[in-house]
Amino acid sequence: MPIRQVSIFGVGLLGGSLAMALRKHGFRGRIIGCDRAAVLERATVRGVIDEGRVHPFEATQGSQVVVLATPVLAIADLIDRLGPGLPPKTLLTDVGSTKQLVLQRANTVFGKSAGERFLAGHPMAGKEQSGLEFADADLFQHCTWFVTPLPGQKVHDGVSGEFLDWVERIGARIASVSAPEHDRLCAWISHLPQMLATALAATLVEEYGEDAPLLDAGGRALREMTRISSSPYSMWRDIALTNKEHLGDAMSKLEQRLAYIRENLDTRELAYEFERAHQLRKAPLAKKKS
Repeated sequence: MPIRQVSIFGVGLLGGSLAMALRKHGFRGRIIGCDRAAVLERATVRGVIDEGRVHPFEATQGSQVVVLATPVLAIADLIDRLGPGLPPKTLLTDVGSTKQLVLQRANTVFGKSAGERFLAGHPMAGKEQSGLEFADADLFQHCTWFVTPLPGQKVHDGVSGEFLDWVERIGARIASVSAPEHDRLCAWISHLPQMLATALAATLVEEYGEDAPLLDAGGRALREMTRISSSPYSMWRDIALTNKEHLGDAMSKLEQRLAYIRENLDTRELAYEFERAHQLRKAPLAKKKS
């Protein structure tokens, strides 16, 4: 059965961008948004969604796919609230940045049918700004869209498969990994860079004051390294809470590396560190597809 209607919970940067991308790439069904009334009004006026519904259960009515595009803890809560009342053939999916907690909730709510009723996903796309005003129909172009299947789950079958076809149509590349592997990997390639940018920006503010013209004086390198320090705490709080072990491990190893570099600023070891770092850019990019 083709997807005729999609409900998106959280019509912000990711949810709004998904709605716009689907429309741009030929989705002719209805798109229902669920968010605060003010957000839904703006989204409807802009044509991002066809209709906004504040009540969560009303927002799912008639949809073949329900996408949860909220912070991670809210996703877990919505699985608990919405899951038991969804029709068996409705696919519930998410775009959360961590996956182990999300899949635990899906298993609890759906039991043995979780593999047929829930698809855990995470597009590696975003901006340092949040909110509908920054939504972009091209946000997912060339990005990796992780799926973390349950054991034995056939993600390319049925409604799940059709939804992933749309994911590819809007420009994303699908990669399949286990939930633990996903959370460990994202701690290194996404969550650690955010904490590094936050720490650097906060330290600069403490050292020079918030009015110092640092970005202009520092040039491109400083602007690039601190750009994502503007990201909202409301999203990163949930990521830190739900991926604390992996993120803490990555931060500890980075701290050790920084300490090693500090202790060898005047030795040949500093050159070796630069040589090690250069290997990252030389490594071929792995293209992994489920």
